[in-house]
Amino acid sequence: MSNDDMNWYGPEAATFGDRVAAAREAAGMTQAQLARRLGIKKSTLAGWEQDLSEPRANKLSMLSGLLNVSMRWLLTGEGDGMEAPAGEQMPQDLAAVMTELRQLREDLRSNADRAARLEKRLRLVVEGGVQ
Repeated sequence: MSNDDMNWYGPEAATFGDRVAAAREAAGMTQAQLARRLGIKKSTLAGWEQDLSEPRANKLSMLSGLLNVSMRWLLTGEGDGMEAPAGEQMPQDLAAVMTELRQLREDLRSNADRAARLEKRLRLVVEGGVQ
């Protein structure tokens, strides 16, 4: 994928959190200011921007309105949102690295879910429950 074809905020290059942070900065707001306007804690917003959690539908709707981007853009990078940074060149291999990083993140989440299921099974066995 060439630099000209790369969607800076698409799923190959950016996460939900990346898009929230970029749109917040473009709107000229700090995390504290946006959190106050959303009626949430700053740590909650920081969690969204760090991709540790995601907002519920009502907060997502408020977020898109306050940042003047569509909910679809926040979730996928497609639709009404922000344009790519002007004049910036993306390194040739960035899309591949971002794709690999995203796959690694998905693998980690999957393994964490698997570990939780195994832990639950182990707890049932130890407590004398069903195997």
